[in-house]
Amino acid sequence: MTTNVKSATSATSKSAQGFYRVAIVGAGSLRGKEVAEVLDQRNFPAVDVKLLDDDESLGQLEAMKDEITFIQSVRAEQFDKIDFTFFASDAECTRRNFKQVQAAGSAIVDLSYALENEPGATIQAPWVQRQLGQVNALDLQPGPAVVAHPAAVVLALLLRRLSTASAVSKAVATVLQPASEHGQNGMDELHEQTVSLLSFQQLPKKLFDVQIAFNMVSRYGEQASSSLISVSERVVNHYRKIAPEQNPVPSVVVLQAPTFHGYTVSLNLEFSGPADVSELSKALAGEHVLLVSGTQEAPNNVNAAGQGDILVSVTPDVSNANSAWLWIAFDNLRLSATTAVECAEAMAASRPRGQVQ
Repeated sequence: MTTNVKSATSATSKSAQGFYRVAIVGAGSLRGKEVAEVLDQRNFPAVDVKLLDDDESLGQLEAMKDEITFIQSVRAEQFDKIDFTFFASDAECTRRNFKQVQAAGSAIVDLSYALENEPGATIQAPWVQRQLGQVNALDLQPGPAVVAHPAAVVLALLLRRLSTASAVSKAVATVLQPASEHGQNGMDELHEQTVSLLSFQQLPKKLFDVQIAFNMVSRYGEQASSSLISVSERVVNHYRKIAPEQNPVPSVVVLQAPTFHGYTVSLNLEFSGPADVSELSKALAGEHVLLVSGTQEAPNNVNAAGQGDILVSVTPDVSNANSAWLWIAFDNLRLSATTAVECAEAMAASRPRGQVQ
């Protein structure tokens, strides 16, 4: 049997599968691969998907539907007649290339957060928007859609549902961030640190500038390229953008956990009256939320991996009758990729037949 291999720059004739042309910048990244998978699983009507990157993944083969595609370099001509461009790259790559994408007329979905402060950009969370009954206004030239931080999406969705059962007076969230939030480099450094510790070797600290293997930290080293406080600020800022004003803004602290993949969140809630765990569980139940009872395995990084749902367990607060605890786990890459593709689906209303006829 011969495998069909095509160039990412080759034209593909219109087929019954769709009529939009899509580009994924950062296709070799963890987020980029997840976006490609979600596009396929949701049957996004794409007639052609270009896989683009500007690092060591160039020339790498990736499967798209029933074809194998090369990852090509990011060049201005790659965006000619592209309807949707997903930036799953690092922030620097996004900033370097997004203007030429805009000039080509492509709609932009940003998973790198690089464009969150750009004029015309909006923080998007379709799950929360649907919960609120919001409908995006038709915009023939939409600005960049920036995918809301997955922790902000989870907190906004759950707090909105809980507010229908009892008024939430205070919320405090401890967010445990995995290495995969820093992409493959984060995963690699955690692995290398683990191996080095077990073999009594010097620890690599290029990315985090601190030991994260077998360790929980509240801040990175001085030479780290990012900080955990900036992540906490982003979660709260995105939450304010996507949650209704009447929802309480949670106090958030983000810690770096020694885990490869998947977020976990400890969320303490205080209500205006007694916290009824049964009623709270009923309020949380619904699309995108999988409630885990006390007889089941508790939500964790392992059983959340690959899940499209948020895993949640609810327990009473033993010291405060008006309080309850939520223990939450979710796949950060899957949630972000799903949000990104749903943003493109919403924007498709402004491109009902695509740019290519």
